[in-house]
Amino acid sequence: MIYLDYQATTPLAPEAREAMLRWLDGPDGTGFGNPHSAHRLGRRAEAAVELARDQVAALFPPGGRVIFTGSATEAINLALRGSEPARAGKPLAIGAIEHSAVLDTALDLPGETTLLPVDREALLDPQAPLPEGVGLVSVMQVNNEVGTVQPIAELYARSKAAGALFVCDAVQAAGKMPLAEADMIAVSAHKFHGPKGIGALWIRDGIALHPLITGGGQEQGLRSGTLSPALCAGMGAAAQLALARMEQDAAHVALLWDRALELFSGWRLNGSADRRYKGNLNIRREGLDVGRLMSDAREVMFSAGSACASESGKPSRILSAIGLTQAEARGSIRLGFGRYTTLSELEQAADMIKDAAAQQE
Repeated sequence: MIYLDYQATTPLAPEAREAMLRWLDGPDGTGFGNPHSAHRLGRRAEAAVELARDQVAALFPPGGRVIFTGSATEAINLALRGSEPARAGKPLAIGAIEHSAVLDTALDLPGETTLLPVDREALLDPQAPLPEGVGLVSVMQVNNEVGTVQPIAELYARSKAAGALFVCDAVQAAGKMPLAEADMIAVSAHKFHGPKGIGALWIRDGIALHPLITGGGQEQGLRSGTLSPALCAGMGAAAQLALARMEQDAAHVALLWDRALELFSGWRLNGSADRRYKGNLNIRREGLDVGRLMSDAREVMFSAGSACASESGKPSRILSAIGLTQAEARGSIRLGFGRYTTLSELEQAADMIKDAAAQQE
């Protein structure tokens, strides 16, 4: 089996696994403490959580705080639903190719939502008009389906000039590149070799939010519930490792990208060739039946779109938004690779995918 679906999830780093094990039970059987308890076991667990918080905070720009959540989806909901502009019903503006966590949440808020269009390369125009009276703008740093890197710096500056808060879904960027400036940034541990079941929201100093989950007042009153020291430790270790290896990982991904373009030279690229994260290769071939392809090349784990939408059977709304026809969108596949992908695996996978595609001719 060859795994090429890094946008859906990434393999757990051994360092993250080791960091977690101590707080699942520990070598002396006392790693199970509640981090919100006042006794010695609780204080030890709390120290592990706070160390992890510092490690995760290092991913973000200075001048903010980290709130642990159960996922990036929860972090996005906290940022959007908990913000004062959204609660006041002010207009929102979001990218046309945002993840469903942003799109569905924005559409559920009382304010009118404007979709900022993208071009054929899946890029937003940083000068696109914002709605009058806009209170909140949300644009992702790296698109999960086609890998496009958006002009976040320009969009953030325009949002601030308009008096709006700016939220960034940085799930596909965190640990792979420096995170852009924003007012709130959502990330997910399992997208940078950490565990599933934990994410974080970074909140710029001075910004107030209303909690979505009430109860014991944990996480600075914004997210009640007992934290898992094991999940926090795993996320922290993964963040620390990602920062230490960022240049090394980027060079490895660039090598894989260049080879992948050679291997799939007859296929068409979806999204920008230049302004993108190179661990995401979204390509298409005319007349391709992707469902059959995935069945025939079953030893390769890849995607026909985002994992969140793959069960619907509908053409990707992201590919539709950049102007692809239904046939082109249905003939597209996404290959995701990264730190633990070898060149040999990529070459073997390409041979299997191309052989399966050739059987459809």
